[in-house]
Amino acid sequence: MAIVVDIDRRLAELGMSVGEFAKAVGISPANVAVLKNGRAKAVRFSTLDAICRALDCQPGDVLRRVPDETGEGRL
Repeated sequence: MAIVVDIDRRLAELGMSVGEFAKAVGISPANVAVLKNGRAKAVRFSTLDAICRALDCQPGDVLRRVPDETGEGRL
């Protein structure tokens, strides 16, 4: 199972740059890249809240679960 972060789509919709987004959220552009590239191991709820405030969205608008092909993660 993988969690995919779809920040790029929302940034494009808003015409917001990565730098503007990073400043609004209070994280570095390098950490934005970690999120966008799927290398983040965790996200604090306070950071997720800041992301949603900056992008005027809900968590499900920027996060989605993609099951892997082996069926891992099924109950």
